[in-house]
Amino acid sequence: MLDPDKVDLASFPYLLAESVQQGVDYFFVGGSLITQYAMPEMIAAIRKHTQIPAILFPGSSLHIEPTADAILLLSLISGRNPELLIGQHVIAAPILKRSGLEVLPTGYMLVESGRSTTVSYISNTTPIPHDKPSVAACTAMAGEMLGLQLMYLDAGSGAQKPVSAAMIAAVRQAVDTPIVVGGGINSIDKAYAALEAGADVIVVGNGIEENPDLLPEIAQAVRAFNERIATY
Repeated sequence: MLDPDKVDLASFPYLLAESVQQGVDYFFVGGSLITQYAMPEMIAAIRKHTQIPAILFPGSSLHIEPTADAILLLSLISGRNPELLIGQHVIAAPILKRSGLEVLPTGYMLVESGRSTTVSYISNTTPIPHDKPSVAACTAMAGEMLGLQLMYLDAGSGAQKPVSAAMIAAVRQAVDTPIVVGGGINSIDKAYAALEAGADVIVVGNGIEENPDLLPEIAQAVRAFNERIATY
C-alpha cells in the first residue's frame, strides 16, 4: 500500500527496485485522506522502474488517476454511510467509463483494530467488531450476492491488531471471491496467519514504512506459504 502523503519521491526508486526483487504482486496507491496529490508522479515512477500493476485504492471520487492500471471500486459494505455504499460511485461512474481503467468491484469491510483509524473517522462508520467473524461472513456473503468481485477486510492504517484468523477463515468459508486482507500486518507471523486462514492477498503499508527490512521478510513468508501449498 502506497500512501501519496508518505512516499518520498526522491527515495521511491529504491523502494520500487526492492519491490521488484522481492516479488511484490501489486501496488495499491491511495488512502482515506490525501493532502498531497502525487499519484501521477508515483505511477509514472512505477511505470519507469517496474512492470508491477498500479491499482488505485481511492478514498473518494477525487482520487481517480487514469494513468493507473486498475481501480478498486470500493463499496463500504460494513458501514451504513450511503455516500460510500453508492453515492461516490454515481459521481465516479462517468469518469471511470472514460478512463480506460480496469474496474474491480470490491466489498470493503472495515474491522475494529483496537484503536480509532483514519478510515473510520473519514467514512463516519462503525467497524465490524474484531470478535464477530459471523457478522463479517454474512456481510461478505451479501456483497458477493450483490455481484462484488473482491472482498477486502481492512483493520485500517496503523492498526494495533490485524484482522483475526478466525474472521478471515469465516469469510473464506462464506464466499468464493478472492479475499484481500490489510491493516496491522507488521510481522512474518501475522502475514503467515492471514494466508493460512484464507487470505489471497495481504496488504502491507505502515509496517514497511516503519521497518524497511519487513518487506523481504514478508516476501519470504509468502514464498514459503506458496511453496507449501503447491506440494499438496
